[in-house]
Amino acid sequence: MRNFLSRRGVIAAVVALSVSTSTALAQDAVRVGSKLDAEGGLLGSMIIQMLEANGIKTENKLQMGATKIVRSALVTGEIDIYPEYTGNAGFFFNVDTDPAWKNAKQAAEKAGTLDAENGIVWLKAAPANNTWAIALRQDVVDEGNLASMEDLAKYIGAGGTFKLAASAEFVESPAALPAFETAYGFTLKPDQTLILAGGDTSATIRAAAEQTSDVNAAMVYGTDGAVAALGLVVMTDDKGAQAVYEPAPTIRKSVLDAYPQIRDLLDPVFASLDAPTLQGLNAKIQVDGQDIAAVAQEYLISKGFLK
Repeated sequence: MRNFLSRRGVIAAVVALSVSTSTALAQDAVRVGSKLDAEGGLLGSMIIQMLEANGIKTENKLQMGATKIVRSALVTGEIDIYPEYTGNAGFFFNVDTDPAWKNAKQAAEKAGTLDAENGIVWLKAAPANNTWAIALRQDVVDEGNLASMEDLAKYIGAGGTFKLAASAEFVESPAALPAFETAYGFTLKPDQTLILAGGDTSATIRAAAEQTSDVNAAMVYGTDGAVAALGLVVMTDDKGAQAVYEPAPTIRKSVLDAYPQIRDLLDPVFASLDAPTLQGLNAKIQVDGQDIAAVAQEYLISKGFLK
């Protein structure tokens, strides 16, 4: 999937801007944007298809740029709606150390409260946390009966075989692996990590899947498409060591006021997108090479959102 670290790096520079009165009125067509990554395009395509199917004209501005570009476009009224991640609001407003970002419900509520001053509404977030995570090979999961980071910590403490493929930043950044170690009470030895250059999770996932240098675990992002495709299982972070990044449509209030039915159209769709579902959909795009719009349409039809 996209480089999550890069996304975090660029969003810190975003400054909240006021929406001018000239753009406050709803447009003839609702302008739908998204970030460059496959998941952003997928979610944006779902938004477009749901609106179009229900008589709301749209203008396709999907995959228009990185977080800074798309967020600025929404705030300045160049687009009307795009999918954003709840935890990013902490960076938008320079309050990323607030513990609220580590709780899904609180993060969604705080994002909406903070953005109200910009005339932006956060609709329902998907229950899929696209944050740093650790995923294990299925055989390790089965051997140790593992499902959570707490299970993994006990497994490591009991001498279970474990070797993690990760970036140097993941291993060294206080917010990443050290945060997991502190929260769950385990410490990896130097020979239990394989450091790979960059932050590309496709490389760490492949290393675990192929058991490169005896690796059986990988640094991943929660909804990476290759996780499910290559037989890895994400350990749940029940203690909230990491901030929550759940995707939600963010929309200009003036547009939502003009088309209040948008909330009712999109809330059920995003509510249906849990982490395994998004992993599977992302895999169809990233691993199988399927068309983004086609994947979105197939899913919406299968769930009865579209006929």
